[in-house]
Amino acid sequence: MFEFELAQENRNSFKNEIKSSLVKKVKPYCEFTDIDRYFFSEGTHKQLYKKFGAHVVRDESGILGTYFCVYAPHAKHVAVVGDFNHWNGELHGMIGENGIWSLYIPKLQEGHLYKYEITTSWGEKILKADPYAFYAENRPNTASMIYDIEGFEWTDEKWVNKRRQSNIFEQPLNIYELHLGSWRRGEELVETESFHTYAEIADDLIQYVLDHSYTHIELMPLYEHPFDGSWGYQATGYYAASSRYGEPKDLMMFINRCHEAGIGVIMDWVPGHFCRDAHGLYKFDGEAVYEYPFDDAAVSEWGTANFDLAKGEVRSFLISNALFWMKYYHVDGFRVDAVANIIYWGGNKERGENHGAIEFLKRMNTEIFAEDDKVLMIAEDSTSYPLVTAPVSVGGLGFSYKWNMGWMNDTLDYIELDNIYRPYHHNYITFAMAYAYSENFVLPFSHDEVVHGKKSLVDKAPGDYWQKMAQYRLLCTYQMTLPGKKLNFMANEIAQFHEWKDKEQVDWHLLTYPAHDASNRYIKDLNKVYLNDAAFWELDHSFEGFEWIDVNNNEQSMFSYIRRAKDSEDFVVVVLNFKPVSYHNYRLGVPKEGEYVEVLNSDRNYYHGSNQYNGLPLVASEGICHGKPYFIEMTIPPYGAVILKYRAKKMEEVVLEEEELIETMEAEMEV
Repeated sequence: MFEFELAQENRNSFKNEIKSSLVKKVKPYCEFTDIDRYFFSEGTHKQLYKKFGAHVVRDESGILGTYFCVYAPHAKHVAVVGDFNHWNGELHGMIGENGIWSLYIPKLQEGHLYKYEITTSWGEKILKADPYAFYAENRPNTASMIYDIEGFEWTDEKWVNKRRQSNIFEQPLNIYELHLGSWRRGEELVETESFHTYAEIADDLIQYVLDHSYTHIELMPLYEHPFDGSWGYQATGYYAASSRYGEPKDLMMFINRCHEAGIGVIMDWVPGHFCRDAHGLYKFDGEAVYEYPFDDAAVSEWGTANFDLAKGEVRSFLISNALFWMKYYHVDGFRVDAVANIIYWGGNKERGENHGAIEFLKRMNTEIFAEDDKVLMIAEDSTSYPLVTAPVSVGGLGFSYKWNMGWMNDTLDYIELDNIYRPYHHNYITFAMAYAYSENFVLPFSHDEVVHGKKSLVDKAPGDYWQKMAQYRLLCTYQMTLPGKKLNFMANEIAQFHEWKDKEQVDWHLLTYPAHDASNRYIKDLNKVYLNDAAFWELDHSFEGFEWIDVNNNEQSMFSYIRRAKDSEDFVVVVLNFKPVSYHNYRLGVPKEGEYVEVLNSDRNYYHGSNQYNGLPLVASEGICHGKPYFIEMTIPPYGAVILKYRAKKMEEVVLEEEELIETMEAEMEV
């Protein structure tokens, strides 16, 4: 009995010591003030990552410790439990005020694991990971980890300054989307269910992206998530970089290296829904805190929980999160997932608009652009909701870009048709230009198009092996030459036949096969042509940047058009042939007199084609064709794409030709 009383006395003494430590001042930014509370509940707090979570700080005595703060409005009691107190909820009880619970533990430093033991309003005890933790232990374990997020030394000033002066709407944007866990992953890593770290993958990935002339990479979600198979789209720790690939500062190093190499980094971000795992945000204090309080709105079509985006505290959580990734990880943009499910209840237009969520999107974009107006905000939206990329000031949602899902679906539906049926579906290709300038579009061939039985990009096309490869190169050329920015998922560039296998790496062995190596070479050259020619991106969002030459040639399944830069003399001509038939001396209307030089032909033999190409510059002749005042006669390869660069003749060349013509005429007259 005496031993029990002594233990109880020691425990009470320890509790009193902890409570007295709360009186001591810790870093000012950790104190949750009345002003913080006001902005938090209003939905306009932008730095919650400085208020909530676990922060390694010093008190007024100079003692290093950890300050904890969490929001649990329905809780009867909250305690910090961890490996430092044997997960005993009686030792480190937190002090609560209006749902904000806080505690300072002296001498407790980074590296320790912890959770919050929350006593619900009806007395049940539940364990939750910290929603604002900067780091977590590796799955399948679920505890948060104390981590000092401060102190990384960035060396990307050159990139940051260049981006500040940029106008992305008039610059090339060619995005390489990848899943970091399956880009490279050998058999040994697959067997041990582990991955390359940020540090291990950096050199190879950066060099690969540079070799292929991509301007940005887009990383599928890298915040903490419990299940590998969710690919990161069902998260538990929005502020914690996934421990699968290393520590948070390792990710900072990776992004810093990308920026030093001139590569932008876009993060997949999911502000619409989160997973319902027991340690996560779902029913955080036993009741709805982050999700809607009624089930028909709280549960998504994926079985996840929908964020209550009309709630001020949730808005502050998410907006602070985006700004956190910008501040601490220097990300250059966000691809916002499942915007359709945010705009409409359950993603179903018939259920009506979710006005609270729409207002959140507007506020989110406003706050982000107020912080940095060069950040890319890209909506993955499959609806026809208007003004997604229009400024909030004129009634829009305020995004920079929107994925053009209509273009993607129509294009892939067309490429899957046998060539004999394509003449009857010519509009699948032409319709895209009817609405091309209604939004700022990204043309995506993303991970969603190469999973779940949809086939890989190259395998969608009909025909034999050669025909599939030829149509694949043709399809990629169409994407890269049409108005709109570009996105391709990893393995598209090597014409991988398998669908994406998220547990294995890309089929790199295909590059030992001549056809795949040639296709990869073509993508490198195509990307380089895109990157180096302003006609493909300078007027992406202006009617002046595109002009059809022949839009109605459905019988031959032929499409031809002009892409222009701001300089009226700077333009290219693109010809696409979706039939397995070649043409020679084919007359094509062109707008100007001069020469047209073939800069890329998808049918060249070094791309595994039949080598039907235009060798010498094509000289325009006067004569009406396709409504144009001049024409050229050219070779058009089967299932082929041709890009011709206009080159005006210099005055001295014209004079020389005239002199040669006069000499020829005089000689003939003498004869």
